[in-house]
Amino acid sequence: MIIVNILILSVAVFLVSNFLPGIKIKNFMTAIWVAMVYSVINFLAGWLLIFLTLPFMIITFGLFKFVINAFLLWLTDKLIDDFEINTIFTTVVAAVLITLVDSLIKWVF
Repeated sequence: MIIVNILILSVAVFLVSNFLPGIKIKNFMTAIWVAMVYSVINFLAGWLLIFLTLPFMIITFGLFKFVINAFLLWLTDKLIDDFEINTIFTTVVAAVLITLVDSLIKWVF
């Protein structure tokens, strides 16, 4: 099941990178690496960030999770050479779109 989730996230990253002009990704293999690194960072630090920002999560009805996802995506960008996001605005938009596309693909399949 973990491999399927990684592949779905890879497809989401690849689709969003082809849609948004501010994201550069070398190929689909890079998208798989991005999905793996993002998943590991999210597993290791995501819960802590959610816990630390719990008041914001409550106030925004969970929408602050998009900010956390943007931060994790930015961190992934800094760790992978073949993956580049130009601006912070593009990072936030990409995080929202990747989350939505990932959820949509999981809902359909």
